[in-house]
Amino acid sequence: MLNIQYYAAHVRTCNRQYILRPCEVSMARFISLFRPRPLLALVSKSKPTLSKMSMDSRAQQVFAAAVEAVRPDTVVRQSIRRKDDSVIINGQEFPLRHNLHLVGFGKAVLGMAAEAERIMGDHLVKGIISVPHGIQQTLKQHGKDHLLLKENSRIKVMEGAKHNLPDTDAQEAAERIKQLASELTEKDLLLVLISGGGSALLPAPIPPILLHEKLELTRKLAAAGATIQELNTVRRALSFLKGGGLARHAYPAQVVALVLSDVIGDPLDLIASGPTVCGEVRPEEVLSVLGQYKLLDSLPASVKHVLGKPNPQWTDKAEHVFNAVIGSNSIALKCAGLRARELGFLPVVLSPGVCGDVKSVSKLYGHLARFACSQEEPSPEIVTEMLKLGPEVGVQTWDLHRTMKVLGEGRTEGWGDTCLLAGGEPTVELTGKGRGGRNQELALRVGLELRDLQLPPNGPVFLSGGTDGQDGPTEAAGAITDAGLYEEAQAQGLDIDNFLNDNDSYTFFSRLSAGQHLLVPGLTCTNVMDVHMLLIPSNANIVR
Repeated sequence: MLNIQYYAAHVRTCNRQYILRPCEVSMARFISLFRPRPLLALVSKSKPTLSKMSMDSRAQQVFAAAVEAVRPDTVVRQSIRRKDDSVIINGQEFPLRHNLHLVGFGKAVLGMAAEAERIMGDHLVKGIISVPHGIQQTLKQHGKDHLLLKENSRIKVMEGAKHNLPDTDAQEAAERIKQLASELTEKDLLLVLISGGGSALLPAPIPPILLHEKLELTRKLAAAGATIQELNTVRRALSFLKGGGLARHAYPAQVVALVLSDVIGDPLDLIASGPTVCGEVRPEEVLSVLGQYKLLDSLPASVKHVLGKPNPQWTDKAEHVFNAVIGSNSIALKCAGLRARELGFLPVVLSPGVCGDVKSVSKLYGHLARFACSQEEPSPEIVTEMLKLGPEVGVQTWDLHRTMKVLGEGRTEGWGDTCLLAGGEPTVELTGKGRGGRNQELALRVGLELRDLQLPPNGPVFLSGGTDGQDGPTEAAGAITDAGLYEEAQAQGLDIDNFLNDNDSYTFFSRLSAGQHLLVPGLTCTNVMDVHMLLIPSNANIVR
């Protein structure tokens, strides 16, 4: 029996609701819960009202639902509820006595803070947030005034980390945040708002380490191929606030952290380097990492001095910290599935943890599409290849077996249109100097994989988009593609191989049919990685 890592969808039938949660159940039991027969009849009946809506349009609506579910104000509003003179945060109740202080750091924190202040009212005493350089002006230009603080706000906004790199402005904000936390008493409540980009916005190297020394060391580690876990181990050891340091400075106040996750699996110690996650950093672990990448001999004297000092112990301080992930890729996929169902699709969530090279990821989606669209039982070779590719791209074998079972039953029993959903953060090997991003390149490669299948509306449609609305250094979040991509490009004189070799997917999609395949939702003010979507119509089992 295997452990399910993610529940596939909310399933609503009549007035009943089934929620599949992480647990150990057999595959047969899982599928029987997931695909109740009464629902399939309802989906079938709803299809005629959707017949005039294109597959591309429905894909964009599903993506929009995923993004809407994790907008900064949305996740805060759904996680915080006032109740008389107390506040309920993710099921935990905390007393309010005009004792609330707020700090935050990250790309989405401004919108989170605006909503938190609206809910908390005059119980908020003071706040400081560290946000990206120029974000307030950008939000004004895009008409996102609801994500800005009011003129009489009690929260001070400090901008820094230009180009997403720690700088002196971000360091000053971190010092102010540390000072606020250090002044709190056991009667106070500290609300900490964290989102992606928070690590760069909260640099506070332990003296005598200088900011540029810490940056140079982490750059060398990254260039040497260190993993995110290894980088985090070193950063925590050299920082006042990372690795639980912020919560330690706030003790004995009650600390509540609300986290918008941009990391696969939502590991709290990795998101912004875990400033509210209690943990002990052992110098020997740090020295082991530095030694592995041959950096011990070049360490600055300040770093050697800090690593030679004993680390503070947490003792009972951890009891005063409550961490809650309120926005994640899994939440985005769940809400995308609900919207897909409203649009006539049966949603199937493959995994929220897709990673690895886009070449391998595109092959997996191509195999899944052919598996679902095959007129007869798919060949064992396709199944074997998928089971081989899965672990390479972060998809567990159990999730693949479950997904294949659902797609197989849909094909043989005619259950209607299917929406396969996944998320994560694949990578691209840079071989050229073109403009693009992982989502546009993935969509381009999947389009090639779908080449032998039917065109929409009888064939599948694939969408890949970044929830932050920006894929690489482009204005697009991603792209939408289908089996006609290759012939469409040939007819317009576009050589797909040349664009792929130059990592120039944005230029390709901009030129292809006047950019109609590009996904351009605009500024979303959030980020929970990417959403991948494969729409498979019920009559797609016809190969060209």
